[in-house]
Amino acid sequence: MLQWNSSGSEDLLGNSSDTGLGKVEQVLVPILDALILVLGVVGHTMVMVILCGRQRRGRGHTGQSPHSSVTGTGTDILLLALSAADLLLLSMLPLHTAAIAMQRWPFGDLMCRLVGFLGSACSSASVFTLATLAVSRYLIVVHPARAYSLLSPRRLSITAVLLWVPACCLAVPQLVFRSVGTPRRAPDGAACFAFLSHRDQLIYGLFHFLMAFLLPLITIAVAYGSIYVFLWRSRHAGSAPQVERHQSRVTQTSAMLVLAFTLCWLPSYGLTLALLEDRSSGATGTSPRYGPFSVFARFMATSSTVMNPILYVLMSQKFRQDLLGLFKRGGQRASGTVAMAAA
Repeated sequence: MLQWNSSGSEDLLGNSSDTGLGKVEQVLVPILDALILVLGVVGHTMVMVILCGRQRRGRGHTGQSPHSSVTGTGTDILLLALSAADLLLLSMLPLHTAAIAMQRWPFGDLMCRLVGFLGSACSSASVFTLATLAVSRYLIVVHPARAYSLLSPRRLSITAVLLWVPACCLAVPQLVFRSVGTPRRAPDGAACFAFLSHRDQLIYGLFHFLMAFLLPLITIAVAYGSIYVFLWRSRHAGSAPQVERHQSRVTQTSAMLVLAFTLCWLPSYGLTLALLEDRSSGATGTSPRYGPFSVFARFMATSSTVMNPILYVLMSQKFRQDLLGLFKRGGQRASGTVAMAAA
């Protein structure tokens, strides 16, 4: 998988380090990364506070229906898992930013391996969680009775944790084979290599693309396709219009999360597959060297970590209400603190 600070064949798309692109990146990338880091940390922190608050309120409301409890709690648990993965991914962004700004990898071999491992594991865990969210939405909408028996909060919490097992397994080669070295034809010193063998990188890149991108997206497409067919038939049959409208809104929000993830990571994976065709590639290191598209691909991949909170605000009326309530409670606490200080 193409990492955030990926670099390999210097002349793959006809651009080398002396074109001035590297100097533009040294200024532009830190600015964009700082913006993404602030928005991502603030956004996901608020999301986790809101979702944890819902969990506490849900446990306190004994009068709500079982189906409503499963629908809300199950979705919230998976959204919490998504935010946790994105926050962990954001924690590594400053290291990539520093490497690009300095035009070398200054953090040593161990951090090179660890950052590659965590980056791969977090992105894989995110798409696996999105696939689980799609399947859970399918069960809740199409088979609500089965969803009540299968999607208990405890089971979904265990599932969200277990999804990290295949994600970490896919990332193990990053931990084993990454190392710090000097890229061929690159004047800017040590870089964080992915694989020294083109054949090994080709095998791993294709396997990672299939298992951590294509197959989950096929699962997601089948699940949401089945949901929309079911809702279309229900609409024409005139059955349960209120429930149908609610499930349709929640399903649309979930589908937009998947669409945003796909659009954000597709340029990066597309560039990865293009690089695998070039036998002179073999390093992912200090700065992108594949022309403006590599800068765009990296920006899209990093921006994926801030898309979910934005979509929650745009798509979910309930989330907007919770967000306003959070700000109101914060304002009330601040007012109370000021009043006590004045007294």
